[in-house]
Amino acid sequence: MYLGKIVGTVVSTRKDENLTGYKLLVVQKLTEKLEPNGETQVAVDTVGAGCGEVVILVGGSSSRKSLDRPDAPVDAAIVGIVDSVEVEA
Repeated sequence: MYLGKIVGTVVSTRKDENLTGYKLLVVQKLTEKLEPNGETQVAVDTVGAGCGEVVILVGGSSSRKSLDRPDAPVDAAIVGIVDSVEVEA
């Protein structure tokens, strides 16, 4: 799992039928200091997140399990919206 910030949306009029009904969002990965590291990716939203929010993401087989669709072509899924983060210095 890792944290990211939603920076955009993806609109696709044609996509795999396993993704029907899910939003696709552009997420920028965050460092442990909650700073953007410059890397972005597209993730399937399973929790109703929106632009500007910090979210929890999972990758690989965990992302497909979060959709409950094991055959879905998914590499990343948003599984939580972050309310706050505390990091020990």
